[in-house]
Amino acid sequence: MFPDFLRLIDERTAAFCAAVAASDLDAQVPSCPEWTLYDLVQHLGDGRRKWAAIVGAGPASAPPDRTPSVAPRERDAAVAWMTEPTRELLNALEEAGPERGCWTPWGDSQSPQTSGAAARRQLQEISMHTYDAQLTAGDPQPLPAGIALDGVDEFLSTCVATTSAWPHEPAVIDYHVTEGRSWRLWLDADGARAGDVTEAEPDATGRGAAADFLMWFYGRTQGESLKLDGDLRVLDRLVEWEPA
Repeated sequence: MFPDFLRLIDERTAAFCAAVAASDLDAQVPSCPEWTLYDLVQHLGDGRRKWAAIVGAGPASAPPDRTPSVAPRERDAAVAWMTEPTRELLNALEEAGPERGCWTPWGDSQSPQTSGAAARRQLQEISMHTYDAQLTAGDPQPLPAGIALDGVDEFLSTCVATTSAWPHEPAVIDYHVTEGRSWRLWLDADGARAGDVTEAEPDATGRGAAADFLMWFYGRTQGESLKLDGDLRVLDRLVEWEPA
């Protein structure tokens, strides 16, 4: 999987740059309305440079100090600027390999603190922001099926899983994607953890395509294309929850 992550990071970055080249840097990003397209380029480009430094530093208790890089204000130059931090990130990941440790902000999740997990997270971030850029350019494309399917698993194990106590009564949520996979999320005093579905009945269930789940998870839709059943208050509480 690690070589696939690197290849897809490069591929999605190229798609992001193509969308930026077809739009105006001053355009508002509909899915991130507080940002212009320039802000999105700045965020994504400097973020890749930040993660290149994190991966390159190896195991650490905090991210390395660094001076943020600033994207050019001219569109063609901004597109060209994106290639440098992307190459820095890919070089750092290739040198580190998938198993080397590095600092991550998800220390209490189910994802390891490794460069492999960092590559997986980076692919998801770049993929979602590529959709944002395409939407701004007026030509949004579906998330690639393979990225979306892995993205559901990655989101549940990295962004949702935590050892922070769930502040409500225990609950169980099942997620079933039309591509043929399912996950169960347990929420209780021990936190949130994802795993395989068991025979016990869940409190709430979601069904739909993996890409539709991801668009909902990341706030790009309200889940209109998903079939949600059971105690929907559990889903609302999960969306609102901000673990310590």
